[in-house]
Amino acid sequence: MMIGGISIWQLLILLVIVVLIFGTKRLRNLGGDLGSALKDFRGAMKDSEAEDEKDTTTQDARKRPEDPQLVDELGKTKPNTGPVEEAEQRNAKKNEVEEEKRD
Repeated sequence: MMIGGISIWQLLILLVIVVLIFGTKRLRNLGGDLGSALKDFRGAMKDSEAEDEKDTTTQDARKRPEDPQLVDELGKTKPNTGPVEEAEQRNAKKNEVEEEKRD
């Protein structure tokens, strides 16, 4: 079995040489360090994605048009008067329209 022109026996010999040079303890520490680095990297990527999603949500909220009931005909924002007063204003407008139709 050959992997990229290197046989399994050549890989085993290379592994034995690396273990002899560095020792098992040093290789174990290196593996642990590499694993923790990958874990930290993944955590940072998740944090970055969550922050990007939060920023996107905030930008979408800013772009969202205002409530059409709170914007008058000229595009100016009306003060939020509350649901009762808004209902009274709508009823008054309906009554005006009905009176104009009767005339």
